[in-house]
Amino acid sequence: MKLTMQLGSRSYDIILKSGCLANLYQFANVANRKVFILTDSGVPEQYAQTVLAQCPNGMVYTVPQGEASKSLKVYGQVLQAMLEFNMTRKDLLVAVGGGVVGDLGGFCAASYMRGIDFVNCPTTTLSQIDSSIGGKTAIDLGETKNIVGAFWQPKVVLVDFDTLATLPRRHFVNGLAEAIKAGLIADPELFALFECEHPEENIERIIYRSLRVKKNVVENDEHEQGQRACLNFGHTIGHGIEAVKGVRGRRTNGLFHGECVALGMLPMIEDKSLVRRTRAIYRTLGLPTRTGVDKNKVLSYMQHDKKSAGSTITVIKVPGLGCWRADKIPMTELPALLGIKENED
Repeated sequence: MKLTMQLGSRSYDIILKSGCLANLYQFANVANRKVFILTDSGVPEQYAQTVLAQCPNGMVYTVPQGEASKSLKVYGQVLQAMLEFNMTRKDLLVAVGGGVVGDLGGFCAASYMRGIDFVNCPTTTLSQIDSSIGGKTAIDLGETKNIVGAFWQPKVVLVDFDTLATLPRRHFVNGLAEAIKAGLIADPELFALFECEHPEENIERIIYRSLRVKKNVVENDEHEQGQRACLNFGHTIGHGIEAVKGVRGRRTNGLFHGECVALGMLPMIEDKSLVRRTRAIYRTLGLPTRTGVDKNKVLSYMQHDKKSAGSTITVIKVPGLGCWRADKIPMTELPALLGIKENED
C-alpha cells in the first residue's frame, strides 16, 4: 500500500508494507552520502541495523528510551554527534523508532545546517498511525510538551507492519487511541473497525485509514492555520494529564501518551451515546476510562498549553461521529470542562 502526501515541492510517499524497512535503499539515496541513524534504547537493535546494512557510510546513534529524550540536552547531544560525524547539507538523518525518536530526529534534521534530508521509519502503532507524517517536529521544554520545534517534512515514510510484532500489548494499544481520534473526527468507517471483539485484527486497515485522514488534513493546512487544529482533539486535556501522570523520568508507573489522549477525548464528545460507544471500545482494548489524577494540577498545566492565547484557549469538540468543531473558550470555563466544582480546592 502507498499514500502520497501532496505538498508541492515537499511531497513524499508513505510506504505501508511488511518488511519495507529492509528496502529503504529503494526509496531514499543512502549509497552516496552519510546516513545518521537515530534510534532509542527501547527499539529492538535489529531495526537500526537493518537500515545500517544498506548504508556504506552510516552510523547508529542511540538515545535513552522515553519522553525525557525530547529535551534540549539530548537534542544538543545528537547535533554534536552529527557534527562529529562530519555531516553536510547533502547528508541524511533516518529516524528508526516511535514518536519520541521521530520528533527529536525530525527537529535535528530541520535545524542542522538549516535543514537536511530526513526519513522517518516508525516502529510503534502510535507513530505509524499519527506522528510519522505531517512534518511537525519538536522537543519539550521542561514540563511543556512540543513547545520548541519546526515544520519539516520527511522525504519518505516507511511503515513496516512487521515492527509491531515486538511491541508489548500495552504499547500496541496505546497507539490505537490516535486512530480512534481519527475515526471520531473524520471517518465513521474507521471508528467501526474498533467495534468488534478483536480490533487488532484490523490493524493494517486501521493504520492505512488513520494516515489517510491525517494526510487529507495536512494537505489542506500544512502549518496548522485552521483545519489541522482538529488533530489536537483530545490533546488539550490529554497533555495536561500527561504532564501530571505521564511516564517520564523516574515516573515509570504513569500513563502513556495515547492513554492520556484517550482520556482527553471523552469530555470533548458532546453526543452521550457516542461517549458510551467510545468507552466500550476503550474497555475492549484495555485503554483507561478514568484518570485518577488531581484535576487541579491538570488545570494548571492546561493553562500553559501552546493553544492558549491569554484569557482564552481553543479546544476541539466532537458533536457527532465524523465531525468536529473548534471552540475558543474563556480559560475560566476549563474547570467545568474538567469536572472541577467551584468549591473544589
